[in-house]
Amino acid sequence: MNKQAANMGILSDLSELISLRMKSFLALQHDGAWIEHRAHIDYDLWFIQEGTVAITIDGVEHLANPGDVVFFYPDIPYKATTVNQVGCRFNYIHFDFEIGKQQRILNDFQLSGVVPYKLVREEVDLCTNALVRADQSPSGNRLYLKACLTAVVARIIELHGQGQYTGAFRGRNETRTTSGSLELLHPVFEYISHHIHQTIRVNELAALVGISEKYFITSFKKTLGITPGQYIYQIRMNRARDYLNERKYSVQQIATLLGYPDPFTFSKAFKKYYQVAPSKFE
Repeated sequence: MNKQAANMGILSDLSELISLRMKSFLALQHDGAWIEHRAHIDYDLWFIQEGTVAITIDGVEHLANPGDVVFFYPDIPYKATTVNQVGCRFNYIHFDFEIGKQQRILNDFQLSGVVPYKLVREEVDLCTNALVRADQSPSGNRLYLKACLTAVVARIIELHGQGQYTGAFRGRNETRTTSGSLELLHPVFEYISHHIHQTIRVNELAALVGISEKYFITSFKKTLGITPGQYIYQIRMNRARDYLNERKYSVQQIATLLGYPDPFTFSKAFKKYYQVAPSKFE
C-alpha cells in the first residue's frame, strides 16, 4: 500500500474521532485591481464562482478557474490576484480539522493546492448551494453546510489516497517537521493491524521505530492527538463493529480475534464505547 493510501486509511479508521469546526464563511467579489497578501491562521477553502484567480506561493503561480476549489493550509503566505484585470467572485470557509488535540493533522497530507472542479463536482455543487442558503438567511442550516464541507474535505482526501490528486502548493511551513509524523509511524500502524488479536505492548511499538517508550508515546500523541492505547482501542472497536455486522462470529470468538482475555472484558470495553452490549448491537 502506498503512503497516500495508508494515510487515508488511518483517517478512515479514526473518522469517529475527527472534529471539523467551521469558523467563518462569506461570499466575496473583487474587481480587476484586487491583490491580497496574507496567510490564514486555519484551514481555508475558496470556491471559485466567477473569473480566474492567480495564487502565488514561494514564487510559483497557480491558477484557479470557476468551479475549482483552492485549499490553503495555515500559516502559508500567499499572494492572490485577479487575472487580466477581470474581476472574480468566490465563497470561502475557514475551518479547523483535528483528531484529539492535533489541529494540524492534515499537514501530513499533500492536499494544499487548486483542486479541479471535475474531480469534486458533486461535493462542490452541494457545498456551493449550502453556502448560498446560509448567506441568504441568518437562520440558514449551518449543520447542513458543515456536512457539505465535510464531504468536500473527505473527497479531497480520498482523491489523494487514490493518487488522483496531489496538492501543488508548497510553503516553508506546510509540513510538520517534528519527528512525530505519520510516515514515521507507518510500521506501527501495520504492526497493530496485523497483531490486533494479541496483547500489544507500547515498548514493542517503540522498538519498531527505534526510539524510547517515553519518547514514542509523546511522538505518537503529537502526531495523531491521541495515545497509542487510545488508537489500539479505536481499531479494536472498529473491528468489533465489523465482525458483529458480519454475523458470523460469537461474542467469545470476537473477543479472541481482538486479543481480549475473555468475553466479559471485551463486552465491557465494547459497551463503554458503543453504549450497548455486543450481544444487543445491531
